Amino acid sequence: MTAMDLRTEIREFLSSRRARIAPEHAGLPAYGGNRRVKGLRREEVALLAGVSVDYYVRMERGSLAGASDGVLEALASALQLDEAERDHLFHLARQSRAPRSPRRRRPAVAVRSTLQQVLDAISDAPAWIGNGRYDVLAMNQLARALYSPVLADPRRPANTARFVYLNPEAARDLFVDYDQVAGDAAAKLRMAAGRNPHDEELIALVGELSTRSELFRQRWASQDVRLHRSGRKRMHHPVVGQLDLDVESMELPAEPGLHLNVYTAPAGTPTADNLALLASWAATQQALATELEAHDG
Repeated sequence: MTAMDLRTEIREFLSSRRARIAPEHAGLPAYGGNRRVKGLRREEVALLAGVSVDYYVRMERGSLAGASDGVLEALASALQLDEAERDHLFHLARQSRAPRSPRRRRPAVAVRSTLQQVLDAISDAPAWIGNGRYDVLAMNQLARALYSPVLADPRRPANTARFVYLNPEAARDLFVDYDQVAGDAAAKLRMAAGRNPHDEELIALVGELSTRSELFRQRWASQDVRLHRSGRKRMHHPVVGQLDLDVESMELPAEPGLHLNVYTAPAGTPTADNLALLASWAATQQALATELEAHDG
């Protein structure tokens, strides 16, 4: 498998969004109590979007190449898509219009030394840089300490989606809201796949997770998508215990596809105290490692 099947992606995404909307939630009368379809019928979506039934049927069969932005906006409104879903729809349409054999641009797998300097300058908060595949590409010392269970896997780059789905016991111990974390991981991977269906590393990762995790297969089949955004992450670290962290995820304009993630906590809270304790532990571990290297040398 070298690329995602765009027509299948479009068909399954549109049909899954249509199936979740009851007629009454779209302002339509629900005639009869024995509807054969779950959610809206195709002709009802066409009516709401202001297009012909035949045109909508063609779109749902995977043909978005000729759809204008206005039609896509109307379709997003008819299907009550949220911001991430709307973006995903536009990405799928954009890919449909692209040449059949697009140039495969490999996303960066390493970060510039100056970005590592930025990470290292952030001393009081875990900070790391990753891509849309959940690869961890660079970290500061505190992030390495925070994500030590993820880094226990020697495979590099470390990948948090692989950790969540293929090491679920350790992941459940680390992430308090494991089910939400797992759902977000699959949804963000699908968002990344819509942006770049020719990303061979992403296709390989999805294939690996689909083969080895029933939970991932279920979450992937839901067709849900999510944006990288700010939020709250609750973790239980094996050394310092509970951490309720505020997460800021920022795109790096000079490095398309990469995100800077910084975890903080308000001063004076138990989490802030535990972060300070984690920083002290990380510094001790680093000092021990340096002593061992000097001794071995």
